[in-house]
Amino acid sequence: GVAIPLGTLVNGEIAKLIPSSSPTQRARVLVRFDRLEIPGESPISFSAHVTAVENARETVLPDGTIQGVLASELPISMIEKATAKLGQGASATSVDVQKESAKLLGKSDTTIDYPAGTDVDLALDQPLQLSQVFSSAISDQLSPDILATIQGLLSNAPQRVQGKDGKPGDPINLVIVGSQQEIQRAFQQAGWLEPARASEESIWRSTRAIMGEVAYGQAPVSDLYLFGRREDLAFAKMLNTVAKRHHLRLWRADVRTADGREIWLAASTHDFGYDIRPGVISHAIDPNLDDERAKVGADLAATKLVRAEQLVTRSNPLSTGLTATGASWKTDGRLLAIVLNPSAASPPPSH
Repeated sequence: GVAIPLGTLVNGEIAKLIPSSSPTQRARVLVRFDRLEIPGESPISFSAHVTAVENARETVLPDGTIQGVLASELPISMIEKATAKLGQGASATSVDVQKESAKLLGKSDTTIDYPAGTDVDLALDQPLQLSQVFSSAISDQLSPDILATIQGLLSNAPQRVQGKDGKPGDPINLVIVGSQQEIQRAFQQAGWLEPARASEESIWRSTRAIMGEVAYGQAPVSDLYLFGRREDLAFAKMLNTVAKRHHLRLWRADVRTADGREIWLAASTHDFGYDIRPGVISHAIDPNLDDERAKVGADLAATKLVRAEQLVTRSNPLSTGLTATGASWKTDGRLLAIVLNPSAASPPPSH
């Protein structure tokens, strides 16, 4: 059963809030969570602290205090220092340089500012006593016909995507049943965005985000290939830095379910920094791909647009490997199959 069901409110208060008052002082905030409100049940007191803020540029101390960054840690601060030196003469030209730099690249900002929808990891400070368990909001079993179709697809589909140069990369770890519109709706409600295609504008916006250590939720993803073509869809979830993001790519398969629904294969990974070494400038990924697989499943389940989710195993499952840029990964080899609720607005299946 489920101990804490979807829809439960986790309440707390800000116990400490210290803004940065100088370039050498970090902003800090401490939130204490102390009450659960499960729908239809009496409130439950508990004690928990923050252990991580997903995809945040900030760090979390052992007691749960969220600690901000310093301006000196932002790449843009080097440019600000250079333009400030130019401005010491107070000439019209130096002032114009500072203004133009701020206009083009923005200004450094070390504020801790989390929007609604920010994902926070909590750890209990002491055991939580619960009097009952609840049924899952979604089924953990696919229908036999859909499961059989997926297993048939996986028996012939590639296990990994490829880079543009043909090098094998990320393994396929998700299967999603639904139309393109249903998939887009589900990810949108889960707080994921569709990355922009690489263009002069998107590359420039990505550069600004890297310099200022801020978010650009539609930063492009590199193209990967399956079935001889680049991804048909991609989604990413970011907070306040382009260095970290959840993201995945999806390819529409040429197989459909018995009732005509589309089936998509996807490869999901979690960027958690940069991978810079000879010949490589890329994001570094969390090597444990199963955590990211579970993250996608949990986010979509929370939208209430999912009918069922089930882990499935293909023949000769992979366990370790390298990405197209040479980063290592590991997995138990299973794929999470997710069946979305059909939308009334979806077009009728073609035959």
